[in-house]
Amino acid sequence: MTTAAQDAIIDATAPLVAEHLDAITARFYPLMFERYPEVKAVFNQAHQADGGQPKALARGVLAYVGLRRQPQEVIDSMQTVISKHVSLGIQPEQYPIVGECLMAAIGEVLGEVVTPEIADAWAALYNDLAALLIAAEAERYQAFADRPGGWRGLREFRVAQIQRECEVIRSFTLEPVDGQPVADAEPGQYIGLRLAVDEAIVHRHYSLSGSPNGRSYRISVKQEPGGLVSNFLHQQMRVGDTLELLPPAGELTLDDGDAPVMLISGGVGQTPMLPLARQALAQGRRVCYIHAARNIDHHAFRGEVDALAQEYPQLLTRVCAYEEGDGGDIKGRLERELLARLLPGGDAQCYFVGPPPFMSAIDSHLAELGIPEQRRHYEHFGPSRPLEPTKSAA
Repeated sequence: MTTAAQDAIIDATAPLVAEHLDAITARFYPLMFERYPEVKAVFNQAHQADGGQPKALARGVLAYVGLRRQPQEVIDSMQTVISKHVSLGIQPEQYPIVGECLMAAIGEVLGEVVTPEIADAWAALYNDLAALLIAAEAERYQAFADRPGGWRGLREFRVAQIQRECEVIRSFTLEPVDGQPVADAEPGQYIGLRLAVDEAIVHRHYSLSGSPNGRSYRISVKQEPGGLVSNFLHQQMRVGDTLELLPPAGELTLDDGDAPVMLISGGVGQTPMLPLARQALAQGRRVCYIHAARNIDHHAFRGEVDALAQEYPQLLTRVCAYEEGDGGDIKGRLERELLARLLPGGDAQCYFVGPPPFMSAIDSHLAELGIPEQRRHYEHFGPSRPLEPTKSAA
């Protein structure tokens, strides 16, 4: 625990660290990869290149500085971070590596300003945060391992089926090699993968697009231009091939109430919406399912949603919007007026996933329609980041 003297030092130096935090985190990752190349496999290098991961780390550090005297608030605010760590199988022994390299980056960027006392204070701060996260993650790992069909660490799965969903998305049904049951994930969650690509071990996490069944998991992957893992899965993965899975995680899960639900997705953001829709409909809740795609060739899962509409004709409203071409219910972007017409009630719970600009626009539209923040739910596929407000087209 930080001492009173160290807390005073942290409070005094926090503005300086905040001012240079982007430079510190930008230096931290290359430094860590240089010193400990074995940890590089855990990180998606595309998120390093676009700055998403360093910025997410910077926001986390600043959030902890402000909340460090309220441990429960820290845990509540870092549930997304904890979920990402669980999906990557982060272990306690990895935290000292991060601490060492983070302090080295602070020293390099701030130079002689960092006295031994300042270094000790910030190291103690990091150790306190690490202890909180380690304990929270251990609790998650154990809770999942204790469930029927659960496990801890890596478990080997076999590709049982590959389904082409549209021009750019394929689904992979994964069954455990040991033939034993698998624990149900919460609809809306994602799962971590560990596999070898070009003789290098890499980690990724993908949303679970299938509903829980106790036998298998289904992920649906968009082939991204230049995407190392997505291209491998699309071009080289075959039925019978194996990979390893980590426990499911994620916070984009259905609320406990009975209010109507609005599910809004763009592109491959549809993947967590499918199990959320099935869960809400099975509970007897009204669901408005809105999906935006480039065109009909990029529209995945249309047959599945049509089947749900036939099964729940009184509960499900579905709309698809295409940017180009024919075949959609509407053409163009999802504007505020459309969402206003389709909103299934003033108390609706709204969930949305897609590219960051898409989510920013939807969030702004919903806010303008009076949907409070606690009923606007979203999740990034990559590092978490705040949504940028957008000006409504209305």
